[in-house]
Amino acid sequence: MPLEIRELIIKATVNNKNSSTAGQSRTTGKMGESSINEIVDKVFEIIKEKSER
Repeated sequence: MPLEIRELIIKATVNNKNSSTAGQSRTTGKMGESSINEIVDKVFEIIKEKSER
């Protein structure tokens, strides 16, 4: 019998200490801010298309 999940709740805790700044600089150094923005735009387009169906 298939199981359908109608609601998913995700909880997260974020600590703003020294470890968070090191992770941010590493990410932007590899990809660049413009390419990250392009990826985010594409994700939003996909979500919009799925919600219109």
